Amino acid sequence: MDIRSCLKCERAFSYDGEDLCPKCRYEDDEDFKIVKEYLYDNPGADVNKVTKETGVDLKKILRYLKEGRIEIAEGSANTLLSCERCGKAVNTGRFCKKCVAEMEKEFKGAIGEIKPEAPKQEKKDSKKADEKMHVVFRYKK
Repeated sequence: MDIRSCLKCERAFSYDGEDLCPKCRYEDDEDFKIVKEYLYDNPGADVNKVTKETGVDLKKILRYLKEGRIEIAEGSANTLLSCERCGKAVNTGRFCKKCVAEMEKEFKGAIGEIKPEAPKQEKKDSKKADEKMHVVFRYKK
């Protein structure tokens, strides 16, 4: 069991893949629901208006955008995020579609180089009698 301290409240908690303790994660999820509902009712709202109307911190909203949980409307003048690889403006996430495709290709190529060869199969007839598996059923009478 891995024990870590919460990034928000600094309380110790059992790490489960998230950097926030259960209490802070619940609060974060509630803030996300508020933002999501606001954006559903007000599509295309800019980030400053969302922050002002919902009371949710700008840093949280930017994190939601980077995590891909929400996205900026297509064709919007708001270019808050840029690709971490090439610098091109993105609507959601950390990378643009072109860079994602390139990285995916690179990763698949790297995995292909490391992939172990499949073991050669021997003919079944060449096995000796003592190498075969035998199953014996025992019944109680």
